[in-house]
Amino acid sequence: MFNLFKRNMDSQPLDVKVLREHMLQFVKEELQKSEGGEGANIHTLKLYMAPEVTEKHLYDAASYISEPERLKREVQRIADNFAVNLPKQWQMEVYLVEMLPKRGIKYDILPLELSIETTPVAIPVVHVVKTTALLKVINGQAEENTYALTSKSGRINLGREKNTVTSGGSIRNNHIAFPEDAEFVGNRFVSRHHAHLEWDEKKGGFVLYADEGGVPPGNKTKVQSVGEEGQVKLNSAQVGHFLKDEDQIILGESVVLQFNYTG
Repeated sequence: MFNLFKRNMDSQPLDVKVLREHMLQFVKEELQKSEGGEGANIHTLKLYMAPEVTEKHLYDAASYISEPERLKREVQRIADNFAVNLPKQWQMEVYLVEMLPKRGIKYDILPLELSIETTPVAIPVVHVVKTTALLKVINGQAEENTYALTSKSGRINLGREKNTVTSGGSIRNNHIAFPEDAEFVGNRFVSRHHAHLEWDEKKGGFVLYADEGGVPPGNKTKVQSVGEEGQVKLNSAQVGHFLKDEDQIILGESVVLQFNYTG
């Protein structure tokens, strides 16, 4: 679909219908990253448009700028199709601007930018602080089967191979390493710079962070909690996930680690 739109841009003049298809495709690609219920934290989608003066009338018509509820209904249908589960009171805002604000996600074909505003997820209150934990490999092949963690362990890197070079040229040591030449095929879908764990004093527990290789469009980092149907996907390297007892950490396609507090 993406390539088809690009061909349309190259082979025919831009009209309202094609432009609207681009807008909805752009929103769809970003909302798909929140499928599986994660969209419940989205409260506002802001679409910015910065066309040439001669094309402003096309953008006005394509975005239903005078009837904002129409575009919102189109986006709601996309969200429903991908089980994004947007909250009932979510808002859709459209802005015609001279320059894109460059604070959100830029569309690489047209002068469009999408800002997704979310409500922070509440961190569960830990009444009893537990400073040690055990991480057990239940699917996959690491250097060891189990790893003991403590509040003094510092940053604990997870990734493919023991030592690897970062994009900045420094050496990264993966404390929990998944050898690339292992018999388990799923090891190959673990990034060399996939994720890391850290003890958080304020939250009273361990927090999982996806690194540059473990967020879209790279490999995946997910968490499955006991009693929860959906999985939490880590889409940002800046936002960590507070781990609960018996959480399962999923790296790539099929590597799974069981997390348990021990005291």
